Amino acid sequence: MGGGGYPRNLSGNCLTIASASGSGSGVAMTVGAVLLLAGFLVRQARAATPLLPLDLLRSRSVSGANLVQVLMVAGMFGMFFLGALYLQRVLGYDPLHVGLAFVPTSLIMGFFSLGLSAKLVLRFGIRKPLGIGLGLAAAGLLLFARAPVGGDYWMDVLPGMILLGCGAGMAFNPLLLAAMSDVPPEESGLASGVVNTAFMMGGALGLAVLASLAQRRSETLRAAGHSLAESLNGGYHVAFLTGAALAAAGAVLGVTLLRDQPAAAHAPAGELATVGADE
Repeated sequence: MGGGGYPRNLSGNCLTIASASGSGSGVAMTVGAVLLLAGFLVRQARAATPLLPLDLLRSRSVSGANLVQVLMVAGMFGMFFLGALYLQRVLGYDPLHVGLAFVPTSLIMGFFSLGLSAKLVLRFGIRKPLGIGLGLAAAGLLLFARAPVGGDYWMDVLPGMILLGCGAGMAFNPLLLAAMSDVPPEESGLASGVVNTAFMMGGALGLAVLASLAQRRSETLRAAGHSLAESLNGGYHVAFLTGAALAAAGAVLGVTLLRDQPAAAHAPAGELATVGADE
């Protein structure tokens, strides 16, 4: 083994802790996480038997799909965390109602995982469902970015939840297929581990960045004399807008970088139907 697993795990932990820290310490820990990740990559490049052979990342499909996944998850993780805070701290929901508010998103994603996402990939290939899915996710985040202080669930929250559920449910399957498409069978387990690591790193990075941006904006508004609810909501709006930009960037990169091959070129149809459920 290359012995570089600890920096990778520590970098993710630092990014997560940074999201709960003040702006100064959060930036410092984010820089530390990036340095740890760079150290991990340097260690793998020099190791005789690396944990992560860097040749794997030279594949356009593997590196491109994982980059898109980092952007997508970075935008969406912030929504789940900060969206819950918006419901609880701005709209006054209790924990039970916050959880119930997210049920439509989960149900829609589950519906796509039952086979609809796989059918879309088989019919249209990888790039089109991925681009449309990330576009829908970006649109859902934009809707959250306009949610007012006295928002109504049915008018201001549910539409964004529906778009996010459709977008995530549509995008996850083609993204996973793209990440595994050019990988030899003997390296499929390694490629799957890279996908999972990119997922976790994207979530940690997104939460660190979006929470820091929201905190800074809220503090600025509070210092300017706005109410607590208005200040919090203004911070969440900045975070949602940033998340939408990340999802949109992922859509552009996915359509640009990934090969538009039908999923049948990568896996049997029977396996495709289970990809979304596994994710």
